[in-house]
Amino acid sequence: MPLSLLNNSLVHIGFMPDAAGINRQIMDAFLRFCEDDFSRRSHFFGGRYENLYFERESIPAVKLVLEQANSFAAEILKVNRQGLRSGFWINDMGSDQSTTEHDHDDNDEVLSGVYYVHVPKESGELVIVDKHCRTLIEPQAGMFVFFAPNVVHSVSVNRSKERRISMGMNFGPVTD
Repeated sequence: MPLSLLNNSLVHIGFMPDAAGINRQIMDAFLRFCEDDFSRRSHFFGGRYENLYFERESIPAVKLVLEQANSFAAEILKVNRQGLRSGFWINDMGSDQSTTEHDHDDNDEVLSGVYYVHVPKESGELVIVDKHCRTLIEPQAGMFVFFAPNVVHSVSVNRSKERRISMGMNFGPVTD
């Protein structure tokens, strides 16, 4: 599926083919996880860890999402896919939770993104902060949103009674 651009050019949006089946596999596996299945947790705010890390092999369907994400990232950056490496984590946002403004400009990232796995109605919008405006993006299951690592962003409050599950991603050059 071709990548579409929002008209402010800060954000690139694409969609995962067969997202419903893939997302169901991710959700089923994620909901079976226990504390020991996470190799690392980071960003403790508001009583929760915002980033949950696990091995790719733990949820085989994640590989399909990352392959599509790498294709989109290579297209956006106009580079060969083999020249990119990616890292990812899960964001598990419960009812009445939000994510504070932040960026991903920590290391040698060249692109950041998010993939939406489970998005109940009113579970929060992605807020992209620019010098001149705030862009609100209503997520959908199966949607990818890509942006530069130095773009400040947040997620508004989850007003639903369900958890919202997404995958954060960073892409950087392959290094030896």
